[in-house]
Amino acid sequence: MNRVLACVDDSARATAVCDYGIWAARLLEVKLQFLHVLDRHPERASLTDYSGALGMDAQESLLEQLSALDEERSRLAQEQGRQILQAAQKRAQEAGAQDTDTLQRHGSLVETLLDLQPEIRLVVIGQQRSAGSASKWYLDQNAERVVRSLQRPVMVVDGEFKDPERFVIAFDGSQTGKKMVQMVAASPLLKGLSCHVIAVGDDNEQQRQNLDWANDTLANEGFDVVSVVRSGEAETVLREYLLEVNAHLLVMGAYGHSRIRHLIMGSTTSTLLRTSPVPVLVLR
Repeated sequence: MNRVLACVDDSARATAVCDYGIWAARLLEVKLQFLHVLDRHPERASLTDYSGALGMDAQESLLEQLSALDEERSRLAQEQGRQILQAAQKRAQEAGAQDTDTLQRHGSLVETLLDLQPEIRLVVIGQQRSAGSASKWYLDQNAERVVRSLQRPVMVVDGEFKDPERFVIAFDGSQTGKKMVQMVAASPLLKGLSCHVIAVGDDNEQQRQNLDWANDTLANEGFDVVSVVRSGEAETVLREYLLEVNAHLLVMGAYGHSRIRHLIMGSTTSTLLRTSPVPVLVLR
């Protein structure tokens, strides 16, 4: 696991992906690799022989032109991808990241990442906001499939880069949640940042014991920790708390066993986070 992999494309969010990738690779002290995947293959368009079909004999030249057009589109898509990768690498080098390279692949993004997974420390991927809703954040299909499929941390970003100063851990006391806290404590990625741990649910003895464990685990690694218990609907509570403390990052486990689970991996496969105003780091 020797690299941060930043997935860049031709969208506006690619700049944020690039900048968060630079930030993460610097702190983790690993290589930064920019990945661009061409998930369409127009050069593989069907060349079926239609010579026996009604009226197709006269249109053979048109089929040849269409085939040539598909090949040209493929060539232009590859060239566009190379330019995107070159721009990302230049941006990283200008920011002081020297250990960088680029990779262009054809095929599915998820399949490509699964193939590269043994070498990946962290994946940074962008996603677009739901059209017509400023308050809800929906995963597009690529981002959702990446989070569901990979056994590596995934950072989902949108908007402009902000150098994180404080982060919030959504903690439910489950074994998955405890593993997540241990990963945060052991990693250099978030060291030195202000840390908030929030549990959503009833304020009872078990909840407090779980929070005490999280506090001790993080404090032993030098984190300055604030912990709270809040009641209410998980997605509403988390959004309000992120805004309340002016957090720059939300850390969550991929699968939990409480109400928080529906925020992390909801009952509908198209939704990861419904209300997060900040980038999300999803840990396995």
